[in-house]
Amino acid sequence: MTIHGIAALSLSAVTVSPQSLVFKKTSFLGPRKSLFTDKRPRDNDDDEDEYVVARQIKKQKTVDIVNKRAQKEVHCLPTIQGRHKDLKSVSAQTVSQLLAGKYADLISSYQIIDCRYPYEYEGGHIEGAENLHNQALITDLVTGLQHHDKTQRNILIFHCEFSSERGPKLLRHLRNLDRKLNSDRYPSLFYPEVYLLDGGYKAFYEQHQSQCNPRNYVPMLHQNYSKQLRHFRVKSKSWTAGDKQNMRSRRHQIDASPLKMCLW
Repeated sequence: MTIHGIAALSLSAVTVSPQSLVFKKTSFLGPRKSLFTDKRPRDNDDDEDEYVVARQIKKQKTVDIVNKRAQKEVHCLPTIQGRHKDLKSVSAQTVSQLLAGKYADLISSYQIIDCRYPYEYEGGHIEGAENLHNQALITDLVTGLQHHDKTQRNILIFHCEFSSERGPKLLRHLRNLDRKLNSDRYPSLFYPEVYLLDGGYKAFYEQHQSQCNPRNYVPMLHQNYSKQLRHFRVKSKSWTAGDKQNMRSRRHQIDASPLKMCLW
């Protein structure tokens, strides 16, 4: 073989076709990509589980939005920014207007719940207010199924001397108990519209004495009632303990009550 033949043979051996170039480029990038990633393909089961979880989260968010909107639509009295952010607060002026009949076209009935001790209540209270000063009495209010006609708007307004401790505490007790008894129908409640009087009886008395009966104000810490104060503070602890023990039996009774059956 001549020198020219050998050179031609060598040149043909190293000639690279376009197809081989593509193959080599692809084969080079393939392993290179695998070196710099730790991801692995997901199987079908993982994808399906993630889809189900996402659907459940989306559904729960929708339910939460609907419930929040329903709760907002329930309240018809003008509210203010009170000290307790989780409670709907109303001013003394609004309660005064309520007593004067301003909201009669919106509200079927209302109850003002005075959570002060009896000696405070007897010394002076808002006209028509009812003295319910412990958890047992509030529990009776809920389990008694008063105002069970859900086609009517019946509201409750809680307060104590300043609406800082006793009133909010008993309001929350009513709200939590109401939700437990209606856990399978929430946000449907026995008492869906409940308010806290901002500033309590003190604020109302200072602005609207003419709507108090008698027109007087006895502070909780009045020196003439120190014995009564100790008595009711001790009783309030025993009432709370006894109310917790009786809650299950009360709930069983209301679930089996014919009155509750007729509500739905």
